[in-house]
Amino acid sequence: MMNTIMLDNYMIRKSDFIKKCAKILLPLAFWLGVWQIAAMTAGFPLLLPTPISVGCALLEMAVTGAFWRSVVFSLGRVLCGMLLGSMLGCVLALMTWRFSIADMLLSPAIRVIRATPVVSFILLVYLWVTRTQIPSVISALMVLPVIWSSLRAGLDSVDGQLLEMAKAYRFGRMKTLRLVWLPSLRAHMSSGISTGLGLAWKSGIAAEVICPPRYAIGTELSKAKTALQSPRLYAWTIVIIILSLTLESILQRVLRKKIHP
Repeated sequence: MMNTIMLDNYMIRKSDFIKKCAKILLPLAFWLGVWQIAAMTAGFPLLLPTPISVGCALLEMAVTGAFWRSVVFSLGRVLCGMLLGSMLGCVLALMTWRFSIADMLLSPAIRVIRATPVVSFILLVYLWVTRTQIPSVISALMVLPVIWSSLRAGLDSVDGQLLEMAKAYRFGRMKTLRLVWLPSLRAHMSSGISTGLGLAWKSGIAAEVICPPRYAIGTELSKAKTALQSPRLYAWTIVIIILSLTLESILQRVLRKKIHP
């Protein structure tokens, strides 16, 4: 009886694993096939190289130290900008929510930051900081309004009756923060952080392309474009997509554990 149950559980897990693999591999195989057919039909490798040539270029890059230095430095710059923008966004959200004068003075400036194109910020920031610092500053500027608006929305939506109940039961400040404020703000902050990460990554890479540091993914993209090395250009684009999806997946798992421990 026990062996039968164990066998059934094994078959269920195996079936689930096969389904998960199929959901990933079938779309991948389909779009690689579309890409291959399009490349063969176009017959112009400079514009659209084949998946095989791009894969070979990616393997050639992946065995070099310069490739991994560029990846690590780009990740470091973007994550530093993400952290800085998130901290500033939280501070400004608390200030504008708590003090009307801060709301009147700072909220319009934050909305201007949100409305300004990334390229404009890159060129303006280039006048003030070094090329190495630009991706981090740009990432922070793109994240700041997202975190600010998410946290402000969360603060405005906190149930006043819960606060009254906490006051009636004489909760201390830390207990009120832990049992009322944080649970009410988690969903809003999770949404803001998830959206902010995507913006930080895209804007950081764009800043590296326009103002290339020494070691950066954006710098390698710019070099591949200048040298008309289409396979390397596509390969770096694939690296950007893989890193973005990986960071998003890690973040979602972490946030899911924080919200539903």
